Amino acid sequence: MTVTEARARLADVVDAARIEHDPIYLTRRGRRVAAVIDAADLDRLIEAAEDLADIESARAARQELKEGAAPIPWEDVKADLGLA
Repeated sequence: MTVTEARARLADVVDAARIEHDPIYLTRRGRRVAAVIDAADLDRLIEAAEDLADIESARAARQELKEGAAPIPWEDVKADLGLA
């Protein structure tokens, strides 16, 4: 759907994204430039991306330890996070 069409039918576009749980892609000059998606779906996508990033960080940390890197003392971690 073009940006111009979406502007003219914004309430319908939002309702469609919310009810159908499918993104509505907006185009300009034939190229996708944005998408309208349900807010709850976006929250789930962000949470999933954060979970994947955490898993990858843990995997990388394990690999560093396996390769001989010294572990960081728990007291240092707490201090860095402002928890000590």
